[in-house]
Amino acid sequence: MAYRIFLVDDDRFLLDLYAVKFKNAGHTVGVFGGGEELITALKKEGAKAPDAILLDLIMPGLSGFETLEIMRKDHLANGAKVIILTNQGQDSDIEKAKNLSADGYIIKASAIPSEVLAETVRTIESNAGNIGAPA
Repeated sequence: MAYRIFLVDDDRFLLDLYAVKFKNAGHTVGVFGGGEELITALKKEGAKAPDAILLDLIMPGLSGFETLEIMRKDHLANGAKVIILTNQGQDSDIEKAKNLSADGYIIKASAIPSEVLAETVRTIESNAGNIGAPA
């Protein structure tokens, strides 16, 4: 099944890398260079929520956590699975993601793109909410 995936990261190389991986697997991909771009897109009239949002934490402007807080507060992208995709693996970050109702947490350095793709599809297709152990 094909899904609509939004990728949010200030690293253009990684954005392109993941976008190609998801597109080659048949998914529709939207790429955003930061939290502000994502929030603007989600607030557009008639904007359709994606199936999943892969969100980096460390970005200029709005951090991933700030972006997720705004999404939750303003009820943006309701129904979308939010997966934190970051190199931040501290327990405090994972706990904060859980508290913000993130659906997944993937540490970039520990997962190759095909694993990120597989984990994203698993998260979309699972009915379970929120983070278990980090991937």
